Amino acid sequence: MTTVATPTFQVTADTRVDHGFPTLTPAQVARVAAHGRVRRVDQGEVLVEAGEQTARFFVVTEGLIEIVRPVDTAEDAVALFRPGQFTGEVSMLSGRRGFGRIRAAAPGEVIEVDRDNLLSLVQTDGELGEILMRAFLLRRVQLIARGLGDVVLVGSTHCAGTLRIKEFLTRNGHPHASLDLDRDAGVQDLLDRFQVGLADIPVVICRCTVVLRNPTNQQIADCLGFNDAIDRTQLRDLVVVGAGPAGLAAAVYGASEGLDVLVLESTAPGGQAGASSRIENYLGFPTGISGQELAARAYNQAQKFGAQLMVGNDARRLTCDRKPYTIELDDGPLVPARAVIIASGAQYRRLSIANLARFEGTGVYYAATFMEAQLCGGDEVVVVGGGNSAGQAAVFLAQNARRVHMLVRSDGLADTMSRYLIRRIEDHPAIVLHVRTQILGLEGDHHLERVTWRDNQSGRVETQDIRHVFSMTGAAPSTAWLQGCVALDARGFIKTGPDLSPEDLAAAHWPLARSPHLLETSLPGVFAVGDVRSGSVKRAASAVGEGSIAIAAVHQVLHE
Repeated sequence: MTTVATPTFQVTADTRVDHGFPTLTPAQVARVAAHGRVRRVDQGEVLVEAGEQTARFFVVTEGLIEIVRPVDTAEDAVALFRPGQFTGEVSMLSGRRGFGRIRAAAPGEVIEVDRDNLLSLVQTDGELGEILMRAFLLRRVQLIARGLGDVVLVGSTHCAGTLRIKEFLTRNGHPHASLDLDRDAGVQDLLDRFQVGLADIPVVICRCTVVLRNPTNQQIADCLGFNDAIDRTQLRDLVVVGAGPAGLAAAVYGASEGLDVLVLESTAPGGQAGASSRIENYLGFPTGISGQELAARAYNQAQKFGAQLMVGNDARRLTCDRKPYTIELDDGPLVPARAVIIASGAQYRRLSIANLARFEGTGVYYAATFMEAQLCGGDEVVVVGGGNSAGQAAVFLAQNARRVHMLVRSDGLADTMSRYLIRRIEDHPAIVLHVRTQILGLEGDHHLERVTWRDNQSGRVETQDIRHVFSMTGAAPSTAWLQGCVALDARGFIKTGPDLSPEDLAAAHWPLARSPHLLETSLPGVFAVGDVRSGSVKRAASAVGEGSIAIAAVHQVLHE
């Protein structure tokens, strides 16, 4: 016999909750009805089962609809909807599996709307589009805050795999609960129940039934059905490789202008910018915005216009000797495209230290988000790098760290960092700037314990008991997967437009009478934008601009 608790989400006078659970007017309900079908429901009738792939949402016109989350033989009540209210959250936009069971709590009537008609509604009805999108986003925020997803992560704060999986789920906006082996009582009982040993850590319990032992990101995405709604064999107008600011901008502008757009992303929306704690010089956000929040907004905006995102798969190869172009992923069929935008970005260069890999994820990090900050509260930390990302990380970490050591090889920050960040670093009592300094060594057993660095001017070498190093220096382009399909500069970045020399075009056998478009590579119909492009400014705003500009040229190429 199942038991149902009091609903987690209650409609109160709080403004945010009202926006999350609004009541539509009769006129608004009538406009929704034009995009769906009216049906009667019986008490106890299940309209959508938890984990069901089919994306549908319901507007209640009579009776009550409840959402419950199955937990073993019981149920947790999540929400209750009355006449004029509607079900759904952002999984509706992506077509991913829902988290709860939708059931009629009383005899009544509903309007049922499928995903395609929902997208049509939010794109054509400005008022309803704003109401629905805002409610869907706020509900996802509440799900995340309460861990009301279909995933439990069991791991340790001293495990690199645990941090990787937590970042993957968090940056993809997927609600989940976390259990820490080092702190949470009763975790061993859970491990015993699923017959999991310590060697299997981290463990992901997916949809309450499937146990994944130290899974890859792709295995998690497959288990959660992230990509189940995507037909990867379908010929697309445009495939975008990379979901950083440039790739997401291309997806938004392309999809909003009627192109069939698929975005391929190995990890999560946002790219390097998504790992930034706060971006304060992005136009329109005077108080700043986190990279993850900016990425989430852009991703939801792209979904609103019908773009799809395939996550968890690395692009392995671009087939460039025939059209349509195809992109080979980790597994499965090739993804065909009439045009391609490469927005695969760049990664921070790795420190030249022999045992670096041993401490990556267990003391050496390449992002400074809330998750990493939680690991080093009250400790001393090192930030390596003199660019804006390093400056943002230092200021952010200094809020909780005892001391932040900034290590730069140059004579200062003036040539590489925005002035507002330099002033904050200079004025912050917890930040110590070490110029002309580089790390020599890392030491520790299972976790980083000591860091050795050298002042290159004085020659002084010192070792400090420091357990956390944030490396944010240099940029290595993610272009190895292209395997000679497009012309690169001496550092491996992609050359485009006027930067392509006659020799580049001759070597590439450029087949057209026209010259390459501004952001077009040496391969017709293939463009490069953002950090991966040679000569790019390496700023989020410029990346967004390039992504949008490229769409104009894509239209021209598709009409050739």
